[in-house]
Amino acid sequence: MGLDYGDVRIGIALSDLSRTIANGLETYKCKNSEQDIAYITNLAKQNDVDLFVMGLPLNMDGSEGARAEKTRAFGAKLEEISGIPVEFVDERLTSVEAEELLISAGVRREKRKEVIDKVAATLILESYLQNN
Repeated sequence: MGLDYGDVRIGIALSDLSRTIANGLETYKCKNSEQDIAYITNLAKQNDVDLFVMGLPLNMDGSEGARAEKTRAFGAKLEEISGIPVEFVDERLTSVEAEELLISAGVRREKRKEVIDKVAATLILESYLQNN
């Protein structure tokens, strides 16, 4: 399961059973950390997920800032509660790439905001699947 974690929304994507194709599942609107983790854990169990792949928002120089720390903390809590391992992948520019894909597909600005996180999660998961 690919996750694009944010303060307001979490993009969620799933791979097929052969782990070759990533598909956007949904954009989840955050409530609080406990509810968010419970929702994702339940969704993972429903879909027989055995690994979370979270995008890690690194600075352009590759260093980790406050946002990356927050993402790592959420990932650690998710792993602890769900019992499912979490791996992090560099997500620099995935939101920009997602935006460009949606624009080139002719998706209107209002609709892009609703789906960009799901598309970013798909790109994060695709990146992981191609490199592992």
